Amino acid sequence: MIQGEFDELGQLFFEIELIAANGENFLVNALLDTGSTEWLAINEQDLQGLEWQRVDRLNVLTAMGETRLETFLGKVVIDSQEFTIPVVAGSEFREKKIGIPWLRNRRLVVDFPVGVLTLG
Repeated sequence: MIQGEFDELGQLFFEIELIAANGENFLVNALLDTGSTEWLAINEQDLQGLEWQRVDRLNVLTAMGETRLETFLGKVVIDSQEFTIPVVAGSEFREKKIGIPWLRNRRLVVDFPVGVLTLG
């Protein structure tokens, strides 16, 4: 189970690790976006240091409508487990976002009054 944090707007953030092709790990904060159908979405500039393999271009539905995005095969660590997942990248993503697929087999606990946010 991982602990998350709320920002001043009440957005939900979790610390995850991105694993570059050379094996280097980068700790980042990722916004949990329950409107996203993608495992992970990042800004295309973040890919430069990761050197993940490009696999496709997909039509993806975002809050701004449908758009065509580059898709990469990325490695992440969440809750001490390593996953190889499809990652979409585009200039419109200001922060790293994890989407609804993570909630299909994990329990999300959000308790604003007591300040508890967990994913496990």
